[in-house]
Amino acid sequence: MERTQKVAEWLTKWFTLIVVVWAAFNYAVPATSVWAKSYTGYLLGVVLFGMGLTLSLDDFARIVKQPLMVVVGTVAHYVIMPLIAVLLCWVFHLTGPLAVGVILVGCCPSGTSSNVMSFLSRGDVALDVSIGVLSTLLAPFMIPLLMQLLASQYVAIPWQSLFINALTVVLLPIALGVLCHMVFKEKIEKVTTALPIVSQVAILLIIGVVVAANQPRLFSAATMLAIPVVMLHNLSGYALGFGFSKLMYKVYPTGFKYAQQKAITFEVGMQDSGLGATLALTSFAATPLAAIPSTFFSVWHNISGSVLSSWWREHDEKLGIAHDSENGERRSAMASPAVTASATATVPATD
Repeated sequence: MERTQKVAEWLTKWFTLIVVVWAAFNYAVPATSVWAKSYTGYLLGVVLFGMGLTLSLDDFARIVKQPLMVVVGTVAHYVIMPLIAVLLCWVFHLTGPLAVGVILVGCCPSGTSSNVMSFLSRGDVALDVSIGVLSTLLAPFMIPLLMQLLASQYVAIPWQSLFINALTVVLLPIALGVLCHMVFKEKIEKVTTALPIVSQVAILLIIGVVVAANQPRLFSAATMLAIPVVMLHNLSGYALGFGFSKLMYKVYPTGFKYAQQKAITFEVGMQDSGLGATLALTSFAATPLAAIPSTFFSVWHNISGSVLSSWWREHDEKLGIAHDSENGERRSAMASPAVTASATATVPATD
């Protein structure tokens, strides 16, 4: 188990670099992963089943205990990111499958990588996990609805296919994972050590499929334009998520303190790009180009999230801002960290 833990930590530490190398390898040798195109739904199902294994009834109870912050954070995610996607498509004159792909990743729930980034920045991990769980559970309903509203001008949206695929890929595996956790309880801990490895290997395969399927068009003038769009999408999500949480602090200061502001920043800006790529390959199978923005997003938001979380922590330490600060004021820490490592230690990165 100790060896498995070390492998998982190593893979997590170097995951972004591994993604870049793996993508380059699949670009050079597309046959490496193209065989897995019809299995992407199952691969993501394995990832989300693992997520379900790490959840307990306490994770769902938190949603009930602090409904305002969780609901507000989830609404912010499903409003800010889709609208930024539409705006960027208009500014950069994106059309067709590429525009659909940008909007699709914008309509996805938040990714569990945000839990790690929130923990590293000393944010409220419990709130982060709760928003992630709620946004993921709502995904089968929100994605088809938002895509029909925002992307139907580019292509016909197969909303029924999106709903069914999201339902089977998201809710069913999570429900089975939670059920297994309830039945086997402590025995699950022996399995969860290996979950980050399983999840990240599955995500690598999905990324490999997207790269292989789009190899001839991946670095065309049109697709290269998706890179700055994805970067701006993610960074704008951070900025607006933080600005929104600052505004909410003025409305409800006891609920949206500094740690919660960090959590909402990451929850808004980081997407479940693995789900976006999978839905693009299944519901928009005739136009695999739609999966490219999700792939770019997967690489970029892990880079930006790592940089932001590290900067935030160093910034707070340099200025003497405590983890339990009301609104980022300088003062000495007087209590133990408000966030716990346990909230993220068993949650595998899914994007």
